[in-house]
Amino acid sequence: MSRSLLKRLVILRHQKYHEHILKRCVSVSSCKNNISNNILSNTEKIDIPRVSLSEYVFGKSEPYGEFVAFECPLTHLKYTNAEVRKYSRNLSKILRAKLGLNKGDVVLIYLPNCPQFPIATLGCLEAGVIASTVNSLYTADEVFRQLKDSSSKIIFTTCDLYATAAKAASALPKKIPIICIKTKPEQLLPQGAIDFYELIKTTLDIPDLEPPRFEDAAILPYSSGTTGLPKGVRLTHGNIVANLTQSSHPSVDFFESASGNFQEVTPGVLPMFHIYGFTAATIKLMTKGVKVVTLPRFQPETFIDVLKNYPITTIFAAPPLILFLTHYPDVKVEYFKTLKNVMSGAAPLGASDEEKFKEKAGKHVSIFQGYGLTETSPVVSLVTPSLTRQFPNDCKGSIGRVLLNTEIKFVKLDDKSGTALPPHEKGELLVRGPQVMEGYHNNPQATKDTFLGDWFRTGDMGHYNENGFMFITDRVKELIKVRGFQVAPAELEEILRSHPKVADAAVVGIPDEISGEVPRAYIQTKGDVDTKEIYHFVADKVAKYKRLEGGIEVIKDIPKNASGKILRRELKDRYLSEQNA
Repeated sequence: MSRSLLKRLVILRHQKYHEHILKRCVSVSSCKNNISNNILSNTEKIDIPRVSLSEYVFGKSEPYGEFVAFECPLTHLKYTNAEVRKYSRNLSKILRAKLGLNKGDVVLIYLPNCPQFPIATLGCLEAGVIASTVNSLYTADEVFRQLKDSSSKIIFTTCDLYATAAKAASALPKKIPIICIKTKPEQLLPQGAIDFYELIKTTLDIPDLEPPRFEDAAILPYSSGTTGLPKGVRLTHGNIVANLTQSSHPSVDFFESASGNFQEVTPGVLPMFHIYGFTAATIKLMTKGVKVVTLPRFQPETFIDVLKNYPITTIFAAPPLILFLTHYPDVKVEYFKTLKNVMSGAAPLGASDEEKFKEKAGKHVSIFQGYGLTETSPVVSLVTPSLTRQFPNDCKGSIGRVLLNTEIKFVKLDDKSGTALPPHEKGELLVRGPQVMEGYHNNPQATKDTFLGDWFRTGDMGHYNENGFMFITDRVKELIKVRGFQVAPAELEEILRSHPKVADAAVVGIPDEISGEVPRAYIQTKGDVDTKEIYHFVADKVAKYKRLEGGIEVIKDIPKNASGKILRRELKDRYLSEQNA
């Protein structure tokens, strides 16, 4: 069979798949693209396929089977889209037949960015198993907390992280299997671990499983929501399929599909365990045949090497990475010659920072902002290429316009009626759409508290203008955003209070030029204490970005209201006024 005929057959099969998809579509209503009753929505109405996430991704990626989907620049290990499909299917059968997992079970994905990450995750989804992604920087204590809360039955990790994973798992009442990935050729598999490669290369002759339902939970990342300790966010297959469909619409999608000798390339530096990195910068890119060059963590030297050695066309970033690209002297202008687009998310990027980056990168590079949350799968709004051409001034510093099939309104704080505010009036942003989560895992009270009717309360403050462009200005939520990562004050306060010399504690985020924010602690003590000792006590128990880099201050009393709630805003305002004095 000729190569051209084979390619035509693949495309034909792809078309038949989409005929199948259309038969399973559900229409999701969408209001007109205006500001009707001060509610922002989009004109276009799109159909959301009622399929599982793996069905959607593998159906869309099938025409790009021969293209490399993921490549590690450090080891040069790479997988094509066809190999990702094959190995995910093999893994799904092993999980069911050999490891005894059933539909609805939870598996912990404790991995850095690597070509194996999507195989592990999609293999779980193919098996009807929920994938709970966890930060690869977490300590054993942090991993244990998520293991326990999610009731995970297996851990996927690497040889480098095995000791931490094993320590976390040892605190569980029952031993669970740990599947381990060797990321370097010379590595030996830890004793007691299961070899990932043996699993994915084993073919079992058992029937495929009926795909999960549209309504079934698929991904279980953890977020602190508007306050409190991290909570499992139950994102269904339908939530993420909806968000992929919304963000792939021609009106907002800026990727060109792979064909012939052309393929877009992006550095996979956004953490895949984070929903922004998973949905927007990993899974979606498979559906367009984009190559993702995976970086296990951000390091200036390796990131610059990727810019130099690969024809990068798009970069997904959080604001600190934009600042790095703008100001770091070793990032040369010539490294941007193939770059077309930069998408910034996870935290607001100022208009002046946008301009400074464009001055360095060149006029041929477009920079966009988007807005989303873990609870919204994540994308809610975007700036698009067409919007930057039509409304260049509105787009500066904006999170864009609302996504298709999505509604947004701003309401006054504590307004139980949910009355939408007019343009330019500051309020809390509320969202309604098919990408909004099912709820928090095993936490009905937190779920109830975060919804106002069927509107999801984001905890972010902002406003919009007459053209429907939205701007985020502040947060109601007490989360601290460090380099785009969430840090929950309550988590650090709990650790501080566990120190024998700390009677009470409060943690706030303070401004930082590099990280955006860093945590600062206020402690009430039992006698004399050494704040350096307290700092290291916390540092040993948390990921690096959660460390108290904003300092520790001993105070007489922690300010609280009549019901005992810590008045963190009061402490933050006091700090800012002292700095400005």
